Amino acid sequence: MEGPRQQRFDLSEAQATAFEMAREWGLELGEPFALSYVSYVAPAGNAVLKVAWAGDSESLHEGDALQLWDGDGAVRLLRRSGRALLEERAVPGDDLSALPEDEATAIAVDVASRLWRRIGSPFRPVAPEVQRWLDNAEREGSELVPLARELLAELHPGADWLVHGDFHHHNILRRGDRFVAIDPKPYLADREYEVPSFLWNPLSNRMEDREQTERRIAAFVAAGLDDFRIRAWTVIRGAYLRPEFAARIRALIEPQ
Repeated sequence: MEGPRQQRFDLSEAQATAFEMAREWGLELGEPFALSYVSYVAPAGNAVLKVAWAGDSESLHEGDALQLWDGDGAVRLLRRSGRALLEERAVPGDDLSALPEDEATAIAVDVASRLWRRIGSPFRPVAPEVQRWLDNAEREGSELVPLARELLAELHPGADWLVHGDFHHHNILRRGDRFVAIDPKPYLADREYEVPSFLWNPLSNRMEDREQTERRIAAFVAAGLDDFRIRAWTVIRGAYLRPEFAARIRALIEPQ
């Protein structure tokens, strides 16, 4: 989520909706997943039932994106009713963080390339949201905000591509012999917008290994993305998502 990170919300309404849809669809729900912060998410046999918190605007078009991708690079959408989504369950479900660095990066590039689509409605441009997130970060004292604003103005952000929006190791799970993405926050943006969240993950990564970060950037550049725009978006998104990494993120935009 692009707003307050790892903040738990009142999911009682989402839970009630999940129970209602489980009854209607004849599902037996297991215990909800512990790391779900802004949605009620519970296993239902070979599927997962997910109901977003009512105030979660970032995942507004998750169902539309999953329906568009239709299992190519993401879990398949099986059924939907409003914000209640019945999704395919990725089995065995281990994520990219368990793999060697270069293998994980190669898989991520392949999955992302499948997800990026040139499309418009109903998806929304992310640029207006970025301005709002930067305003919030400025009020919270993020030192990267002035540079982020300069770079955002220089980039003239596009809205040509549908992106996953929260693309990182823990949202890319093994399904059989392939990997698929879960939990999209779909927006229209530059493809380079997608990369920063992969650079500062998995959760144990503090961006202290500059060579690792550079190899990751190079892998996405080799897939056709622009090097400078990846670095600029890392500063912009880092200003509100990883302000504690300010020095390491700023270094990515400075000559070595």
